[in-house]
Amino acid sequence: MSLADLRREYNFAGLRRADLDPDPIVQFNRWFEQAAGRTRAGRIRRALIAAYKALLQVTGNEPMDLNAVTLATANKDGQPSARIVLLKGLDARGFIFFTNYLSRKARELDENPRAAMVFYWAGQERQVCVRGTVSKVPREESEAYFRSRPRGSRLAAWASHQSDVIENRAVLEERWAQLEKQYAGKDIPTPDFWGGYVLDPDYIEFWQGRPSRLHDRFRYIRQPDRTWRIERLSP
Repeated sequence: MSLADLRREYNFAGLRRADLDPDPIVQFNRWFEQAAGRTRAGRIRRALIAAYKALLQVTGNEPMDLNAVTLATANKDGQPSARIVLLKGLDARGFIFFTNYLSRKARELDENPRAAMVFYWAGQERQVCVRGTVSKVPREESEAYFRSRPRGSRLAAWASHQSDVIENRAVLEERWAQLEKQYAGKDIPTPDFWGGYVLDPDYIEFWQGRPSRLHDRFRYIRQPDRTWRIERLSP
């Protein structure tokens, strides 16, 4: 299975305005306690997720979000932001992902085309850090990938004005329903505001966890002739 084919639906839960604590630190602690299984709701959630993962393994499906990566960008003033995206390709050009070209990440990449990625595979006790320059992929490549997405995902790309403030979830669902009706029985075109990026790396670091925190770290630094210099780093 290729990176582009790695996908899953997010079905575990929703999040309502009424669910949120007025204090974001309290809200973070609430989610952290649930993730750690320290509350009844958290224990139930972890059990359901574990059962779902076990089912995936039994049926031979890929591990969940194996291609998830933290993407860090910054605007022209150096204000950073980060989020999880899904890696959808890797070739000689670099690391490929797709998004809305009007989103916050895209606006920041327009202002400052430098970015970083972090992959973390807890089960393998491994981390990979990547840094480089980002540019858009050719339009035909974006259109080819868009056509490969599930129909619902293609409709969502049109329905979501990514990063914009909306009044409530109903606004989003109404847009989606209108688009579903509009394109019933029809092909869904690629939005002109949606497409791919490729991060051309000049720095890649591999981290392998070891006992007593004496981890192994190696970095690759791109040389002017496009070869790589490899160096061991202290953990």
